[in-house]
Amino acid sequence: MAGQHSSSKPSVSSPSPSSSSSSSRLFLLVTLLPLSLACFAFVLQWRGGLDDPVTHWSTDHHEFPGMVSTQQEKRSSRRSVSDSGCVDLLGQSRSPSFPYFRNWNFDYQSDLKPRICITTSTSAGLEQTLPWIFFHKVIGVSTFYLFVEGKAASPNVSRVLESIPGVKVIYRTKELEEQQAKSRIWNETWLASFFYKPCNYELFVKQSLNMEMAIKMAQDTSMDWIIHLDTDELIHPSGTHEYSLRKLLANVSANVDIAIFPNYESSVERDDIKEPFSEVSMFKKNYDHLPREVYFGSYKEATRGNPNYFLTYGNGKAAARVQNHLRPNGAHRWHNYRKSPNEVKVEEAAVLHYTYPRFSDLTSRRDRCGCKPTKVDVKRCFMLEFDRAAFIIASTASTEEMLQWYKEHVVWTDEKLKLKLLRKGILTRIYAPMVIIQELREAGVFSSVVTAAHMSFSKNSSTADSTLSNTRESSQATGRRKVLELHLDLDGKSQVSAVLPLSPPGLEATQMETLSEK
Repeated sequence: MAGQHSSSKPSVSSPSPSSSSSSSRLFLLVTLLPLSLACFAFVLQWRGGLDDPVTHWSTDHHEFPGMVSTQQEKRSSRRSVSDSGCVDLLGQSRSPSFPYFRNWNFDYQSDLKPRICITTSTSAGLEQTLPWIFFHKVIGVSTFYLFVEGKAASPNVSRVLESIPGVKVIYRTKELEEQQAKSRIWNETWLASFFYKPCNYELFVKQSLNMEMAIKMAQDTSMDWIIHLDTDELIHPSGTHEYSLRKLLANVSANVDIAIFPNYESSVERDDIKEPFSEVSMFKKNYDHLPREVYFGSYKEATRGNPNYFLTYGNGKAAARVQNHLRPNGAHRWHNYRKSPNEVKVEEAAVLHYTYPRFSDLTSRRDRCGCKPTKVDVKRCFMLEFDRAAFIIASTASTEEMLQWYKEHVVWTDEKLKLKLLRKGILTRIYAPMVIIQELREAGVFSSVVTAAHMSFSKNSSTADSTLSNTRESSQATGRRKVLELHLDLDGKSQVSAVLPLSPPGLEATQMETLSEK
């Protein structure tokens, strides 16, 4: 039996030299082939022979707003690079684009829904308006109606703004003022208490008239939503998966007419801020986004001796669905001539208000108003207590005294207090706008827009000069208008008074609630 079992075992033979040599060749082939293909693909892509697969991530071509991916544009782009004889350093192309998404031209297609527009009245320069425009383009805004005057209407600034796709620049000409003088707003009561007053009240009326014109423009271009923002405000669409305002408004119920964005206020930590959008990351949260006990429990510490919880307004801004009979209701809200609009407050998103972020903002605001720096006269010119105090300091104090006042009332230097309020949720860190704008700047978006606009202007300087001189004829009219006929629409709800800038709730609110309970 033992013999039989042993004889039945298979004999183990040693591998032959020929089979070992074949295995080595096969292993070498399997190793070298992928390496060779990878090197070949790298060389082709480096020379522009292959498309970057990143550009094909989105199946519907809307993953990154404004991206254009047609073969014709790809060929023209490659041809322009080869014709130049060199590659622009650091990925800075001659058209606005991120270095890794060279076809991102911020030019929205007509099928992007909903279509969102922003209107503003501004006198700011390019250092503020360009980051403001392109940030909102990134989050989904397609169209901008800029009512410009002052520095914003100067030739060097306005020609750049006019060159940006989706931006319409409206100048404060004599024709514009004559057209606005015929507005039905002058014959109605909801804004009447603001007429014929200086400074902030005059601006408030001007913003409302501009918003009325923007509504007509939005209707003519089939916009779905319209928002009024100042150029020191950014929308923060927190709570959306793609950090997209378009996605946020697309999810708003169809029966909602107005979406209200509570505002957060910037809390600057230095007195030498130059570019607020790129340097400020700390914000004070709105009452609407805080538990009641946290807000009132930390009110005195958060106020730091200032008149109110926020330095300026605290009642947010609003987006309105573009529809018939829509009208402005002051700079912060919208209304409707035929109905009471259905409003909702967004739960997580906010408007980031960069309030007095630069020390120079004290004097720039002072220079725009001719009121006397007295406690009586400033009430005639400014709606909010902090604006009044800032105007008096900027008009009466020396530079050293102004800086000291600015540090005490605006700049957050107490590290322990900051940490305490951050832990409680009163203060919060928001980095997304800072990162987006820094990336846009480093990618050369802003510089390329300016360069392209001035290159285009130099080619047509003679024609442009005559056009600019005609369109920018400044009106010297005082704007004093008489209401000759009163055709008031007193059918109730459309005559609700305009919503002015309001401070957040103060401690007196809790006292009133206690008395009412008793």
